[in-house]
Amino acid sequence: MTSASKLIQNYVNGKFVRGPREFSDINPADGTGIAQVSEADESLVNQAVESARLALGGNWDKLAVPARAALLHKIADGIEARFNDFVQAEVADTGKPVSLASKIDVPRGAANFRVFADLIKNAGIEAFWTETSDGVSALNYCARKPLGVVGIITPWNLPLLLLTWKAAPALACGNCVVVKPSEETPATATLLAEVMQSVGVPPGVFNVVHGFGSGSAGEFLTSHADVNAITFTGESKTGSAIMRAVAPTVKPISFELGGKNAAIVFADCDFDETVSGLADAVFLNTGQVCLCAERVYVERPVFDRFVSALKQKAEGLSLGWPGDSKTTTGPLISKEHRAKVLSYYELAKKEGATVVTGGGTPEFGDARDNGFYVQPTIFTGLPESTRCVKEEIFGPVCHIAPFDTEEEAIAKANDTKYGLAASVWTTNLKRGHRVAEKLRVGITWVNCWFLRDLRTPFGGAGLSGIGREGGLHSLNFYSELNNICVKL
Repeated sequence: MTSASKLIQNYVNGKFVRGPREFSDINPADGTGIAQVSEADESLVNQAVESARLALGGNWDKLAVPARAALLHKIADGIEARFNDFVQAEVADTGKPVSLASKIDVPRGAANFRVFADLIKNAGIEAFWTETSDGVSALNYCARKPLGVVGIITPWNLPLLLLTWKAAPALACGNCVVVKPSEETPATATLLAEVMQSVGVPPGVFNVVHGFGSGSAGEFLTSHADVNAITFTGESKTGSAIMRAVAPTVKPISFELGGKNAAIVFADCDFDETVSGLADAVFLNTGQVCLCAERVYVERPVFDRFVSALKQKAEGLSLGWPGDSKTTTGPLISKEHRAKVLSYYELAKKEGATVVTGGGTPEFGDARDNGFYVQPTIFTGLPESTRCVKEEIFGPVCHIAPFDTEEEAIAKANDTKYGLAASVWTTNLKRGHRVAEKLRVGITWVNCWFLRDLRTPFGGAGLSGIGREGGLHSLNFYSELNNICVKL
């Protein structure tokens, strides 16, 4: 079967099934078709939810925790056994460099299952002795029960990583899931379904439905009366639409949404380490990471030097074929997203920005010119009130501005409707702690970026989301916590 004739199917009740329509999966590197994707209609989404409900009633939720944990480890083994298949699928769908997919996305996909498999086996519960008014006592303790059927909607920038980040704790807690991956990146969700089938995950426990948002699988899933919770990672306006869809049934929701993240660079930073760290924070995955830094504030004594050094880093990136091990920077995900990013590049110029480097599209003289590449870009000189400083662009771009005092830097970093992440770069440990605590974000890195302990809480404030994921925070979201009070 050639790539052009490859069909990516839905996975419902332990079987791969076709929907009534198909859409194209496009390679962002050259604009060619990779595969056809079978779109799930409302009937197929209903079947997926019903199969999940039946599997839940078929004692999946009552399976002993050690047995569930062992199965999650088998899923991780299955991902690792098909490591190259997952890497190739992720690279083809997203256009990200093979070096990135093989070092971050696929290893983390397996790790997510292992972390939550081990965590669920060791997750404690609260218990309290309570004195009663009649002079005796009572024991209060907590029982952890699954929510039921969980709808999982994932984005296109880190498809496998973010899918497993949600599916692993949901399954660990005894839920059944229906996954709707992004229409831009459907391959690894169906590949994961193949792993689920091969390691013996019961039919209906894990389901995949492909499609779009409004009027398609996304809307059918979020508005379904028999779905007990929705977890979503993606842009803020989609999160708002999902909130409206779940409102009539008051479903629990967990949202990790967009960000307009700030980095604060003090003059006493380790300069070379900071430049390298922020080159990653701005340009990794072509800037298509919700945690990327689009606003960089640099203390004035090192401002010019920093701008020059980051410019050199940007111009040293290798834009190439995703499969080339030397490529550092791939294309954007789609033609539409490239148009959006380029519109911000033009807007920044109209708003008065100085273009330090980039600001357009590269020319290759080969098939990559049909892909969705943009130049890594740095702007300076924009007022804080401009749209390019306030709105998330989600591309390989940042605006660098100077500051004079610690208080000014904190005020500028906090002047946003988002609140996902920030980074602080200083060799003054007291200052690092002090500034980090004052930033209104879900996670602040000090002298690093993208460093994660999967047991810690992750999420955002404001337009950046609702709730926290990671460790016990994930287990608590995917569980119904039942307090039991026994008078003794």
